[in-house]
Amino acid sequence: MRSRRMIPLVAVAALLVAGCSRTVEPSPMPLIPDQAAPVERLRVEVLERYPHDSAAFTQGLELHDGALYEGTGQYGESELRIVDLASGEVRQRVSLPDTDFGEGITVLDSRVWQITWREGVAYERDPDTLAEVRQVRYDGEGWGVCHDEGADRLVMSDGTNRLSFRDPESFTETGAAAVMLDGIPLTEINELECVGGEVWANVWQTDRIVRIDPGSGQVTAEVDASGLLSAEERAGADVLNGIAAVPGTDEFLITGKYWPTLFRVRFVTGS
Repeated sequence: MRSRRMIPLVAVAALLVAGCSRTVEPSPMPLIPDQAAPVERLRVEVLERYPHDSAAFTQGLELHDGALYEGTGQYGESELRIVDLASGEVRQRVSLPDTDFGEGITVLDSRVWQITWREGVAYERDPDTLAEVRQVRYDGEGWGVCHDEGADRLVMSDGTNRLSFRDPESFTETGAAAVMLDGIPLTEINELECVGGEVWANVWQTDRIVRIDPGSGQVTAEVDASGLLSAEERAGADVLNGIAAVPGTDEFLITGKYWPTLFRVRFVTGS
């Protein structure tokens, strides 16, 4: 009788011989995820100071064709204004309904978009007269908005770490990106400014401004904007909010809610 052990031993031997005749493929190298570039740390260099309406709860700020546009918030106080930069004087203004809380603004050649906080309404306005052209509905909250000229799209924040992309004419959403800082979702992204394919954003209730790559959602730079106001100016002032690029330069205008001063600045490296 054959031993019951003989069959498995023969089978193992056959497998070993067969294995010796095959070419052994090398194991693939484990995939290493792309590493995000280090976040650039910047500070504010103040170039000029201008007077600012300390009664303005600033929500949006933009410099367009030499005119400074400012959107303000609070129920019963929300406005869109055209302001004289040098004097801080309001040249034109239009009020929102008392039931609407104004948020960010962005100015294009043919229109101004002004969004609202929880009302889900975006106002399209004429950039010269500020007259309302129409209202467009959207879902969720509205915080900041800017126009990415290169991609010809609007970029909008809603208080989360999500940036939505929208058609500049219809306001229809066309895509989105999740914003991450050092691998962690960055929430409470507030006022936005699109410059050269990048998005600069205030972070709500902080003295931080971040630069975001809207393609990847990665934060590529972080600005420490603390210490701009003196102790006297700080009395009665609220948080930093409001950022506008100065066209043709690397400079910005920044201010805050109820701030008495607006600053022309540059974001630079070093202490």
